[in-house]
Amino acid sequence: MRARLLEATVECLVERGFAGTSTTLVSERAGVSRGAQLHHFPTKNDLVVAAVEHLTEKRAAELATAAAALPTGRRRTRAVLQMLGDHFTGPVFTAALELWVAARTDEALMNAVGPLEQRVGRETHRMTVELLGADEAVPGTRELVQATLDLVRGLGLANTITDDARRRGRILDRWADVLDQHLKETA
Repeated sequence: MRARLLEATVECLVERGFAGTSTTLVSERAGVSRGAQLHHFPTKNDLVVAAVEHLTEKRAAELATAAAALPTGRRRTRAVLQMLGDHFTGPVFTAALELWVAARTDEALMNAVGPLEQRVGRETHRMTVELLGADEAVPGTRELVQATLDLVRGLGLANTITDDARRRGRILDRWADVLDQHLKETA
């Protein structure tokens, strides 16, 4: 029942945003009574904070699954960028984005979202370094990895307004060339 409530919360965040997500709507979508929902999550913030934790786990699992399927060889960098681009344009990112915006003006939500997002950011950075085979001891490498993550996050944000797949593909193609050149020079 708890998992159904959390999944329903994520779906509502994606479809209706933070402001349009209510505990009543989540209960209906999850197919549980309002009393059962209140037993597990007495307030909207309790529900959303639990959803933040659920999202964090779900995002990590999605990335790990995608990383395991990456090819080796000459097109690996582009495949890593595609994996990150897909992640940052998917529904889990959209739900997380809703929470970031709401947390900006809600201290309790910020206290839950902030540390989780920092942990996710560190883990995503570490995984990207590993997947690219990058050596962060080489000057400029850490900054390029962080620029990569900032780039795909920004492209994901742009995608919330309009489908930007063609432009995103061209940008990621070019960025893969930049990364490959740097990684080749520092190998």
